[in-house]
This record gives sequence, structure tokens and C-alpha cells, in this order.
Amino acid sequence: MKGIKTHLRIDNRLSGFPEVLEEGYALVRLKTSEEMAADDKGLVHGGFIFSAADYASMLAVNHPNVVLAGANVKFLKPAKVGDELIFQAKVENREGKKIIVSVEGKKEGELIFKGDFTCVIPDKHVLD
Repeated sequence: MKGIKTHLRIDNRLSGFPEVLEEGYALVRLKTSEEMAADDKGLVHGGFIFSAADYASMLAVNHPNVVLAGANVKFLKPAKVGDELIFQAKVENREGKKIIVSVEGKKEGELIFKGDFTCVIPDKHVLD
């Protein structure tokens, strides 16, 4: 998607595909797959749900150096292999380099995930 400035090497099959990118807002769609299954019943491991939510929050900030500093999340309902999940992230507050992003994850319009992500934009890449 044009305009993405961060997390350029994300594997979209595992963390979701960006569909909308606006100033302070992102929408990511994740189609869950067999690789995400935690058991024989097809329960999707929460790490993949968190990853898509985290990716959406990074895109909402959309700065090359943005990193996650913390998260307060709730997994409200399970997801299973084959589900299509939508994550919407919105910047709620900016205080200097610290940015709070709210993220909601939905399955068929029903809320399954909710979180507040604390993002930080350091002056340079965290590995430099």
C-alpha cells in the first residue's frame, strides 16, 4: 500500500494486510490460516491477533522509527482458522514522542479484541 513508512518487511500473511491508511488511522485485515492454529480445533493463537493489532497501531503512527513501548489489551472472544479479522487503529493522544493508539479487532462486526498501545518515536532507529 502506498504511503507506508514503517514496518516495511512485515509478513502480511501473518500480521495482516493494510487496507486503509490515513493520518492517525489504519485498518488492517487478517485472514487467519492453518499456520496460526494453536490446536486441532483451529483456535488461532493470540500472538497472531496481537501482531495484527500491533501492526495496525504502528501504521496509525506511520513513522519510520516507531516502536511499541507497552500495551494494555483484552482478548474478548476467540478466533478460528478461516476467520477474517478487521483491526482498526486510531491515534488518541500525542505527548511529544509518546503516542497512545486505540485498537479494536472485529470478526463479522463483533468486537473480539480491544487494546491501548503506547508507541514511541525515538530520534533514530532503536538498533542504531
